[in-house]
Amino acid sequence: MVRLLRTRLWIVPLIIAGLVAAFGWWGNGRLRQVIVTDLQGDLSTAINANVTALEIWTTNQMKLATALADEPRFRQLADQTLEQFAANPRPNQGSSSAEELATYLRPRLNKIGYEIAELVSTNFSFAANTMSPRGRSRRNSTVLDEHMAKFAELFTHGEPILITPFKPKRPPGPSPFQGRRDGPARPEGGPGRGLDDRPPSRRTNEPPARIGAALNRARMGDRTLMQVAAPVRNDDGVILGALALIINPDEEFTRILSVARSGRSGETYAFDQHGLMISRSRFDDTLKQLGLIENRAGASSALNLRLSDPGRDFPTRVEPEETNSITRPLIQLVSSAFATNQGVSISAARDYRGVPVIGAWHWLPHLGFGVITQIDAEEAFRPLNVLKSIFLILVLLLLLCSIGMFVFSYLGSISRRRLTEVELKLKQLGQYTLEEKIGEGGMGVVYRARHALMRRDTAVKLLPPDKAHPEAIARFEREVCLTCQLTHPNTIQVYDYGHTPEGVFYFAMEYLNGLNLHDLVDRFGPLPEGRVIHILTQVCASLAEAHALGLVHRDIKPANVFLCDRGGLPDLVKVLDFGLVRQFLKADGAVPDATPERGAVGTPSFMSPEAIRDPNRSDPRSDIYAIGALGYFLLTAHNVFEGDNLVDLYARHLKERPAQPSSRTDNKITPELEQILLKCLEKDPANRPPHVVRLREQFATSPAAADWSPVARSSWWNQYHREAGNEEASRRHPTPIADATVLIDFATRIHE
Repeated sequence: MVRLLRTRLWIVPLIIAGLVAAFGWWGNGRLRQVIVTDLQGDLSTAINANVTALEIWTTNQMKLATALADEPRFRQLADQTLEQFAANPRPNQGSSSAEELATYLRPRLNKIGYEIAELVSTNFSFAANTMSPRGRSRRNSTVLDEHMAKFAELFTHGEPILITPFKPKRPPGPSPFQGRRDGPARPEGGPGRGLDDRPPSRRTNEPPARIGAALNRARMGDRTLMQVAAPVRNDDGVILGALALIINPDEEFTRILSVARSGRSGETYAFDQHGLMISRSRFDDTLKQLGLIENRAGASSALNLRLSDPGRDFPTRVEPEETNSITRPLIQLVSSAFATNQGVSISAARDYRGVPVIGAWHWLPHLGFGVITQIDAEEAFRPLNVLKSIFLILVLLLLLCSIGMFVFSYLGSISRRRLTEVELKLKQLGQYTLEEKIGEGGMGVVYRARHALMRRDTAVKLLPPDKAHPEAIARFEREVCLTCQLTHPNTIQVYDYGHTPEGVFYFAMEYLNGLNLHDLVDRFGPLPEGRVIHILTQVCASLAEAHALGLVHRDIKPANVFLCDRGGLPDLVKVLDFGLVRQFLKADGAVPDATPERGAVGTPSFMSPEAIRDPNRSDPRSDIYAIGALGYFLLTAHNVFEGDNLVDLYARHLKERPAQPSSRTDNKITPELEQILLKCLEKDPANRPPHVVRLREQFATSPAAADWSPVARSSWWNQYHREAGNEEASRRHPTPIADATVLIDFATRIHE
């Protein structure tokens, strides 16, 4: 037990690694649930705080505009200005009311933080503005087409309105910031000039210093504006027009959204009904580097960036053909805002930069824009990713430890085996001195040894301590006891049996010079028919003695039939390895009470159908099936059946009829021998030859039985000795898996 624990010690860290992995998986799920809950709460809090701040700010702006529009003096001047404008809309003729109105508004605008105010008539024309020194707007100046619906709503319902950020461009009329235009606003430098594009020769009636400074600021960079408008009424409450105040959104609107930024990547931004960003992005510098907005001073993402999904993670630079965002779908957060108005998403999706993010959205229909709060998924889930990395490193270290201990255990096993071999070479096994290992298999190791007194070579088969478990010892002893009963010249002879004080079991048997049938076919190809008959006849003679004693070999195969030149008899057969021998009949004719065996026992390519179904049913006819398979192999150099795996191979032995040997080789095979072999390979044992004595007689009467004469045998062996040089090396060819003896416990592997 201690040795078993020591050899399996590498399993301990493997089990620990599995437990750590399971705990890590459970902990990862729990931690992720906590992080997701916290992120949802944080995003919801952030978006609600930003929306509340914006709603308060917009309400205040509307109240300021309404309060200014309700001042008696303003209403009086506005009434007079609108009457004069209706009578004479041409701006080149002076209007004292418009100039007086502008003079009245300018100091008030300074107090409340506005730059420009304009008076709009109910026909959507600008009757006056504070930017002009005379207070009059330029000719044919009307509100933008996209703003008319808002002003119409104001004139209809009498409630103040807010117009989201827009870009000022030169209109057909003389208004410094407003005018009619076709299509959406074009970026700075595009077709059509704005106010800043007027040549110096056409700049007349320059405004006062403060207004000029405002104009200069408007000329700088890519400027955006907002508007808040309130109705202008007469004393009877009739709406005469609207007071429109121009707001710089960067000073209030964008600043409110930038207050609640979290971490290195959190941001809040606003967008309109077309998916156009109407506030500044936190990543304007990055967008310039990517080429998504113009890389110049003052340029910003506001009104220049459509929030479309790039379709991939952007590289350090975007190709020109990729900058067209009109054809691409909007990012998931914007699409969700249009679909559900309000919500939170923890599933990572690309934003306008091509970076996976999570976020919350809120669409404000009464204001005409939406707000999004987002943070990069990598930053949001960094604690979880760090924990994953720690668990992964820990599991990998444990696996590495397990592999190291496995290698150490394996190397230790090899070292112990080599040490055992060295010890065995240095020790005497009774009267035998071990000299050289000549073979090894699942049932033991075979050494060439020399008897101390008789001075002759002997083959010693031993069971090393690391293989000496009770079942192996019992099988080892049974092989010795049963083989000792056999004396036929074609059966390997056992000389001695014993074990050392260290627990090494061994038995000595005759040492043979030659090669087994597997090596023979592997080196020289298919055998002639006469030689096959000569070999199979001797195999039958060996098995006849065993069967007469009530023993069935159960593992007849090429590797267990040895061919040698011995005692002046070339091509002498020796049947080896009775490790799987089974007693099927006692000397008195009674059936022995054998312990039932579970699973298939033998070599798959040479097992009979009944042995596959139930190894306890094996009898001499099972050996006859193996003889047929052996003859088939010797004639064709092919096994009767081939299979990709044991299950497939067993199925073919159980159900499929073998092909005729003559169809699988170019050598001549007489019909008589072919029929004998096919008869041996019958699925039903009753259809095979009844016993090996009868089978031997059939081989002897075959037309080619006399073809392999004594002269031919001697000639072949003389040639073999000359070419081989070292007969020992000829036996060291590895035995294929298909020819390896197997013991398979089907009871634990196959469930019906």
